[in-house]
Amino acid sequence: MKVWVKLFAGSILGLLLGILLPAENAVISGFFAFFAELAINMGRYTAAALLLFSLTIGIYELRQDNAFWPLIVRTFTVIIGVSAFVIGFGMLATTLFPPDRIPILTEQNAERIVLETGRYFLEMFPSNMLSVVFGSGTYLFPLCIFAFFMAIGLSYDRNYTKQILALTDSFSRVFYHIAAFFSEILGLLVIILSAYWAIRYQGVLKAGVFHAINRLLLILVLALAAIILPLFLYLIKKYRTPWKVVYASLGSAIAAFFSGDINFCLPLFMQQTKENLGIRRRANTIITMLWTTFGRSGSAMVAAVALLVIIKSYSSLDIEKGELIAIAGHAFLLSFLLARNPGDGAFAALAVLCAGYGHGLETGYLILKPMAFYLISIGAFLDIMIASLGSFAVARMTGYQNEREIKNFI
Repeated sequence: MKVWVKLFAGSILGLLLGILLPAENAVISGFFAFFAELAINMGRYTAAALLLFSLTIGIYELRQDNAFWPLIVRTFTVIIGVSAFVIGFGMLATTLFPPDRIPILTEQNAERIVLETGRYFLEMFPSNMLSVVFGSGTYLFPLCIFAFFMAIGLSYDRNYTKQILALTDSFSRVFYHIAAFFSEILGLLVIILSAYWAIRYQGVLKAGVFHAINRLLLILVLALAAIILPLFLYLIKKYRTPWKVVYASLGSAIAAFFSGDINFCLPLFMQQTKENLGIRRRANTIITMLWTTFGRSGSAMVAAVALLVIIKSYSSLDIEKGELIAIAGHAFLLSFLLARNPGDGAFAALAVLCAGYGHGLETGYLILKPMAFYLISIGAFLDIMIASLGSFAVARMTGYQNEREIKNFI
């Protein structure tokens, strides 16, 4: 059975379970909240180890071919272009077809959410480089930097490093197969995650004021992921079957939606880009790491759209073009700074956008707090779909992609 079929079946079972259970029961909600956290931890379990060893080998091999920096530059170029387009498209669509206003709700706990950009950079180079290996596994970019320097060290002298190189390569393959085992049981984990998602969504439905923004975000995300972005693949060496890439990514997209966590679906995503999309091993980890770390334009777009809805809810005045450009620019920058927020990217970005916008809306994101999980879910879903399409595009342009038959997809 295909992995995406297992995940789809698990999500349907979980949704039905969540719908049948009483959402207002605190005991049931607490039970599912606990096991949802456990499920996410299990999904993340192999991410750090797989990333460390696979990235080290990938960087080493690309450096031997003198192809490392050209691949980095090409990937970042595509990320920048796609991020600007996605955020601009979302904001333009919201401006032209604004949803209904949301009543201003009173929120007692005005928590302050910040990205702590300073710590984002400080944690890249801790005082003990080995500490990144034994970290919590939430912020993975410092581990990528560690892998980069490991790869440089392995290039020193093959007479001294060939044993370590062989061991690192073996660890990469071992953890890949361990990750494959956890991917096989994701269908069971998604039952818990989707049930908890459905329980929370019942509360959103009962509120009765979020239907318009829910529909808007759903339409925008599906239009981008299933129609607009795949069409761009026609421009890349006349690729005629772009929706094959969408199909290849369904498993990790489902996992991203119900978990709302990029690190949860990262091991499965790396497997699908290799086995389904045919991205060669030496380039696969590097390309996917860059996209899932810096290509979070889906979450940034969701946050920008939500901010426009909040502004319209607070004021009947039109938003000036200068403000729209400023919001778009701020969201664009945030899309590169969400690596420390793998599980709450869209809502964290919304909080930062509200604080940056000012005009008394510093805590405006709280009116959307009841549906924060929805914003996070749909942002993570779009992040993964963009990462999948973008990774495929970069690999195909750089010659690191081999065609795969659908019957051979995992």
